[in-house]
Amino acid sequence: MKMRPAVGIAMAMLLVPWAAPAHAQSAVTSTAQDQKELAVTVYNSNIALVRDVRHLRLPEGAIDLRYMDIAAQVNPATVHIVSLTAPKELNVLEQDYEYDLLSPEKLLQKYVGKELTMVRVVTDNNSTKEVPVKALLLADNEGPVWKVGNEIITGMGADRYVFPDLPENLYSKPTLVWLLDNRRAGEQTVEASYLTNQMNWNADYVLTVHSDQKSADLNGWVTVVNQSGTSFSNAQLQLVAGELNRVTPRPQRPVVMERAKAMAAAAPQFEQEALSEYHLYTLGRRTNIQNNETKQISLLDAAGAAIEKVFQVDGQQYYFQNPQSPGEPVKEPVKVFIKFKNTESNSLGIPLPAGTVRVYQGDSKGRVEFIGEDRIDHTPKDETVSLHIGNAFDVVAERKQTDYQRLGSHSAEVEYEISLRNHKPDPITVLVNEPIGGDWTMLSSTFKYEKTAAFAAQFTVPVAANGDALLKYRVRVHW
Repeated sequence: MKMRPAVGIAMAMLLVPWAAPAHAQSAVTSTAQDQKELAVTVYNSNIALVRDVRHLRLPEGAIDLRYMDIAAQVNPATVHIVSLTAPKELNVLEQDYEYDLLSPEKLLQKYVGKELTMVRVVTDNNSTKEVPVKALLLADNEGPVWKVGNEIITGMGADRYVFPDLPENLYSKPTLVWLLDNRRAGEQTVEASYLTNQMNWNADYVLTVHSDQKSADLNGWVTVVNQSGTSFSNAQLQLVAGELNRVTPRPQRPVVMERAKAMAAAAPQFEQEALSEYHLYTLGRRTNIQNNETKQISLLDAAGAAIEKVFQVDGQQYYFQNPQSPGEPVKEPVKVFIKFKNTESNSLGIPLPAGTVRVYQGDSKGRVEFIGEDRIDHTPKDETVSLHIGNAFDVVAERKQTDYQRLGSHSAEVEYEISLRNHKPDPITVLVNEPIGGDWTMLSSTFKYEKTAAFAAQFTVPVAANGDALLKYRVRVHW
């Protein structure tokens, strides 16, 4: 695939008085052994930026530079190379991404119209011998078509093929090829950069709740998935968190942690800083990212963060009647949330990348058990994290409409009661969120309420241990 040079390079070529040679005079092959610096920045949108710095000896004149050991999922339109030693004396004329990789099938296809040797093993008088046959390969579409002498043959198999030479346009691995014009012979340090697909990362968290259920430890883990087609050794790893806009977004590959590290603890390894409207996390050491590998690295370790357990009941979407079971109360799930503030005073205070938070708590014998999980969005510092971990087993909520009076063509009074029964040995407080349509006025309520939105009210209802509470409210609605 041929690509045009970048606009800046093209303009520079127009301004410099030199004649571009038509063909390369020499070829230079570079592998990972030439690397002096390697940096990989992974975005949580299934792409990564690779910066590959190598030390090369380049002759003067036109050069074919073959840059090997790159990601197979490279985006050719993003490739850029520059000489850090002599940027004005190394000019890019053409750049190619060669992904026509060497294989028996590809090699056979490249020899269509050429002659090669077919070797067949023949058994005669209890002995075997190899019989070579010179044949011209006419075609290789749904099977090879041969010409042997004056005969056209199909279906003729061979034990092996002998090729006289290796075609120039077949490569053992994905390779970037540049046609360069170099006006400074000798050693140079060059940097190639490109975007590659099929690299992704996400954050996973473990929240271990203490026995008092008022504090918890939070451990964060970064999960990096590399399916780019190459390994990155001794690389500087950086991660970018944020909603990156892309012209053609690709679906993200879901990543599942196969085991929880609830009791793990490690010193912070990432330094965090703002980058435009995103956040950049830099690993303070170098690491290896193998191809087809899922790697986990500790992101944060916060101990003793204050938490709050919240019980919440959300009213039904319909308001004036219960069409499912007329006359009968409707059971509502009592949702359980764990909330904490992402502040420095609460042992946190760093931007938390989006990810899954898995919550654990010790049983009576101190064994850590899984009690729920939720996903958080990118959360800046000083914001509150709210995790829905499940529904309460020992708290029951029933909701019933007890009255409806039509006051006119566009107004009515309605009354509801929500029964809350707590079978736990400890007192709790339940937040009841009720949707109320139209232009409404609260006429009476047995518990304190707050108008949380134009069409909603929230009631705070304390419920005693092994006790119950009855929330009754009456509202006038005009529509």
